[in-house]
Amino acid sequence: MTEELGFIDPTAGTGRKRVPLAPRPADLVGKVVGLLDNTKEQGTLILETLGAALREKYGVARVVIRRKEHYSKPATDALIDEMAKEVDVAIAALGG
Repeated sequence: MTEELGFIDPTAGTGRKRVPLAPRPADLVGKVVGLLDNTKEQGTLILETLGAALREKYGVARVVIRRKEHYSKPATDALIDEMAKEVDVAIAALGG
C-alpha cells in the first residue's frame, strides 16, 4: 500500500505581493548601508564583521544594523520603511 506524495511548495499561496528590486548604486563610497539581522545564531557577529569590511574596503560612510523580531517571521513593514528612509543599500543576514 504505497502512496506517492507529490511535491509541496511551502511558499505557494502566501498572497504577498512581489516588490521590484531597487536600482543598484555603481559603488558604495559615501553610502549608508543597512544590515538586517535575522536573529539567528552568529547573525550579529556576521553583520558587525561585514559592516567593518564595507567601511574599510568600499568606503561606506555608515552602517546601520537593525534586527527582526524573530527569524521565522518576516521583517515588519514599519522596520522596512524605517530602513528605507535611512539607508542607501540594504543587506539581509542569514546567520545559522
